[in-house]
Amino acid sequence: MPTSNDGIMVILSSPSGAGKTTLVNLLSKKDNFEISVSHTTRQPRSNETSGKDYYFVSDQEFNRLIKNDEFLEYAKVFNNYYGTTRTPVIDKLNKGKNVLFDIDWQGADQIKNKNLDFKLITFFILPPSKEILYERLSNRDMKDKLIVEERMKQFERDVLHWINYNYVVINDDIQSCFNKIQNLITAEINNGSKDYDLEYVRKHVNNLTS
Repeated sequence: MPTSNDGIMVILSSPSGAGKTTLVNLLSKKDNFEISVSHTTRQPRSNETSGKDYYFVSDQEFNRLIKNDEFLEYAKVFNNYYGTTRTPVIDKLNKGKNVLFDIDWQGADQIKNKNLDFKLITFFILPPSKEILYERLSNRDMKDKLIVEERMKQFERDVLHWINYNYVVINDDIQSCFNKIQNLITAEINNGSKDYDLEYVRKHVNNLTS
């Protein structure tokens, strides 16, 4: 049975290019926070290491894990599969470790629907504007304009899921965004007061989607 000494689960989701992976890496440097490493069928990027960034597996291996019901969540994103296996996550939580998830809205929904007996805090990260997002995507290893356009189209769909998260944080500056997330996690754990303006978030989403 889960106890008060158990870890908590923290999910960060965002449209591609909004900065969730950088934020998850920053949070993982905090005491007692560990990243849940996902499995994926996509090819590694030049700066990625298997076992640290992702477990890079074949379609066949991914399908075997699905059949064996080993995933807490999985989804197909941009023609590749991504998924989180259950056992390492539950083991960490039972040992009092806080587990960070860098996953999209589909994965977040699946984890929420599992109703695990652990505290779960969900964050949706948004860019300051569509123009800045476009710039960030163009500067990433995505020199291909078609890929950037595809990500921008996906953004229009992804942003609509902000409403299903506990908190939405705007990443206009990575350090202040990180501090905001940190403060909200601390307030949640200690039942403290939260500096969070839902009306401001709603207006920002309207600006991004208008």
